[in-house]
Amino acid sequence: MAAFLDTSDHRFEAAFNEFLELDRAAISQVDEEVAAIVDAVRTRGDAALLEYTATLDRLNLDADGLAFRESEIRSEISDIPPEQREALELAAGRIENFHRRQMPDDARWTDSAGAELGWRWTPVERVGLYVPGGSAAYPSTVLMNGIPARVAGVDELVMTVPTPRGAVSPLVLLAAKLCGVGRIYRIGGAQAIAALAFGTETVRPVDKITGPGNSYVAAAKRQVYGRVGIDLIAGPSEILVIADGDNEPEWMARDLLSQAEHDCDARAVLITTDREFGKAVAGAVEKQLSCLARERTAARSWERFGAVIVAKNLDEAAALSDRIAPEHLALAVSDPDGLSRKIRHAGAIFLGSWTPEAIGDYVAGPNHVLPTSRTARFSSGLSVLDFLKRTTISRMTPAALAAVGPAAVTLANAESLQAHALSVQARLARINADANA
Repeated sequence: MAAFLDTSDHRFEAAFNEFLELDRAAISQVDEEVAAIVDAVRTRGDAALLEYTATLDRLNLDADGLAFRESEIRSEISDIPPEQREALELAAGRIENFHRRQMPDDARWTDSAGAELGWRWTPVERVGLYVPGGSAAYPSTVLMNGIPARVAGVDELVMTVPTPRGAVSPLVLLAAKLCGVGRIYRIGGAQAIAALAFGTETVRPVDKITGPGNSYVAAAKRQVYGRVGIDLIAGPSEILVIADGDNEPEWMARDLLSQAEHDCDARAVLITTDREFGKAVAGAVEKQLSCLARERTAARSWERFGAVIVAKNLDEAAALSDRIAPEHLALAVSDPDGLSRKIRHAGAIFLGSWTPEAIGDYVAGPNHVLPTSRTARFSSGLSVLDFLKRTTISRMTPAALAAVGPAAVTLANAESLQAHALSVQARLARINADANA
């Protein structure tokens, strides 16, 4: 059974804090093993990559077979059912339309001192997308990573996807083509991250790596960060539903289970102002578990990390939500907009009973790559901005330098950086000389 908490209980605060601190898939002790894999790929290139692929994915390749040939891709996607192709194309179009609105503008202006200032945005040149493969096939994740990169103007997109024993999802390959991915490598794990970061004889290095993976992938991304950029380190999925009693318990139960079925370490929480409704939702969850193909996963998640919390009112519910800082926040209340304005920390918010979180995973438009494990307190979901760099621009005229340069000299001298001061003073001296000529 999931935890059942009530804020009116004098033991609530201690119980809630204990719930927040539950160890949900803490970083596995794989760093040393991953470091060896990363170093092997960095120093031995293709040879190491092929060895790990043979050992871990049971797939024997040569260097020429690391990337899918175009003929292979065409063959794989040729038999995709029309309804699946149409659904993927619909999702791609909606995701693209949403992310195009995120594109920022360059700016340039002249300030009161006469200095010209501004910034410009330029895309990352090469991006590598990591996509889980084998039994976990997520074409939606390909779209969520690849489309913002393409919209941002990234020059080259490549993708790695593990293909255990050669198994690959045709929809994943089609999603890659819809995103404009140039090359698709059939490699996965920490070795794929290392290849993207350092390059091999066959795999060109990239500038940024995005996409989810297991603990080995997460550890590898941490280790190569700095050599390349990364998006974020994603933890187990999570959903918080704030619902009043004027809802269908079965709907709310299914919303909770939509995340619980992802992972044994996923977190699904209901906060409600109606105790009896909370009991009804908990009962509905238990009944519906047996209907799921991933029953064992969802049941384990619900038992270990699920909770129903009864709050005094929606203001208290909002305050609890901010302490959880959930990845997904669903507001099934009469005034979801009003409640959302009281909440600061959430990766994505879903307004009203007719907006299930699952719609956001596929076709709503906003990105489903979101901060987890309370990191929504300080970070945001993946966006076009993750594939852009901002460069600032400055231009001083003699008059502008005369106006602000003396202050720069003063500050440089205060920091004992004499060359800084002298570089400005030399120009100020010329300005004064020209003025007195």
